[in-house]
Amino acid sequence: MVSAAALLIAEGARAQDRVYIQIEAQPSLRQAEESVRGYAATLNGVNGFTLGGGWYGIALGPFSPDEAAARLRQLRITGQIPRDSYLAASAEYRDRFFPVGGVLGTPDVQAAPAAPSVSAAPQIAAPDAGLPATRETPQTPREARTAEASLMRSERELLQVALQWAGVYRAGIDGAFGPGTRRAMADWQAMQGYDVTGVLTTAQRADLLGQYNAVLDGMDMAEVRDTRAGITIDMPTGAVGFDRYEAPFAIYEPTGDLAARVLLISQPGDRTTLGGLYEIMQTLEIVPREGARERSRDGFTLSGTNDRIASHSEVMLRDGQIKGWTLVWPAGDDDRRARVLALMKASFRITDAVLDPAAVTAGGQAVDLVSGLQIRRPRQTVSGFFVTPGGAVVTAAAAVASCGELTLNGVYGATLAAIDDGLGVALLTPSSALAPRGVAAFRADVPRLKSEIAVAGYSYGGALSAPTLSWGTLEDMRGLGGEDALDRLALDARPGDAGGPVLDMGGAVLGMLLPRAEGGAQLPGDVFFTADAPALRAFLAANGVPTAASTVPGAMDAEDLTAAATEMTVKVSCWD
Repeated sequence: MVSAAALLIAEGARAQDRVYIQIEAQPSLRQAEESVRGYAATLNGVNGFTLGGGWYGIALGPFSPDEAAARLRQLRITGQIPRDSYLAASAEYRDRFFPVGGVLGTPDVQAAPAAPSVSAAPQIAAPDAGLPATRETPQTPREARTAEASLMRSERELLQVALQWAGVYRAGIDGAFGPGTRRAMADWQAMQGYDVTGVLTTAQRADLLGQYNAVLDGMDMAEVRDTRAGITIDMPTGAVGFDRYEAPFAIYEPTGDLAARVLLISQPGDRTTLGGLYEIMQTLEIVPREGARERSRDGFTLSGTNDRIASHSEVMLRDGQIKGWTLVWPAGDDDRRARVLALMKASFRITDAVLDPAAVTAGGQAVDLVSGLQIRRPRQTVSGFFVTPGGAVVTAAAAVASCGELTLNGVYGATLAAIDDGLGVALLTPSSALAPRGVAAFRADVPRLKSEIAVAGYSYGGALSAPTLSWGTLEDMRGLGGEDALDRLALDARPGDAGGPVLDMGGAVLGMLLPRAEGGAQLPGDVFFTADAPALRAFLAANGVPTAASTVPGAMDAEDLTAAATEMTVKVSCWD
């Protein structure tokens, strides 16, 4: 549907093929003259017109309709005109009172290049390479103070922010130009080689703000309205663009070399849903494990940094809707990230619309993805098994010896309590006491050769939610070199099974499966070794861990054996 404003512009364009950018209107000629001179100090093509009814308008132009639209977007982006400025047909204006002697309808402003097709976000005003150069007669200190007096509070606060960024202002941002702000202005003038007066001229203000905004060159910070997600936010549209919806996320991916990403978060829910999202997001690769975590009844923030990325998320619950956003930025680009982050925080707004939970793609559904986003993956995942009712775990030493962090079943933190490199066994203790459903009972007598055995383990590196049982036979109760602490098995196992319990058919633990040795002699594919039960019990006893002996006679049904093995087996993950 064509808007009334668009029809008005089109009608005026047909009449004269020229339109104006309406900046503001004032209820008196005196106020309008003050305002128009302020704009004319930094912009070309400023006009003052009577509007009728005692009102006076300040406008830029005239332009062709296309030129006017491009210019409007560009001036909004740089903050040089109010955000509610709009296009107006020439027919709306009557007599011109500024500039005196100007010829109505004479184009005297060069059009700016087109901006992104999203409405512009407020920024600190700064000259732009695509805009005409500012023409200003050098101001005296008195004239500079007069021009400064017309600044709005927000503009004065932004100048203090820019002075703070320049390293010359250390007081609060209050918009009051007291002695501290004046000293900062004088120090900045001295740094730039200007005459030191403590009052910035119009050109000097533009220079200061231009320096402050330079870090955002190419970012094209602009307001993005995602009507499906019900979120409006300023976004670096020069670095990211909309890619797809994977509920509860609207995903904006990099559009160039800068590896930045933005997620908009939108879903119906309550506090339980919010808590679930809080936990799930911490499993994502885009949320580094190291960083601040803050959670309240109705929202949370997640921040984290690693050697690749810096990530920040803010999420809130309002009236049955969960809304939020995430910024992911390359590590090391801290100044630019901080500026983008501040603009996103300040601009975040929501509407009643919420993303449909069914808004997912086929490609976003996989076991290692959450709503199309990669789950954080450990360096290595192997198996282990509980040996105490409090949750102590035995696992393969080689898999956990040099980990930055250890987790049990992907959730519970653990620490390396003891290790025996010769035996190839490690003891892990959970960060907080656990209550496992099953604990290993070690076989006390000597098993028979060629007896059937089973190994429980996370064969596929955690792709499955429960351990897998592999079946084999006990081939020898010594290693190939005659090692008494080892048993040899004939077995079809995978690397993820290493550290898992080796059980007899009665559910007693015969030993722990050792990983295949890398390099050296190439053994047949079905040859594996265990650290046997006596050696494991001696290792645990030496580290103050009592063990239980099996008292289960005979063989168990396959279903019962699987259940017993599953209850004691643990997924052990090693993280960098």
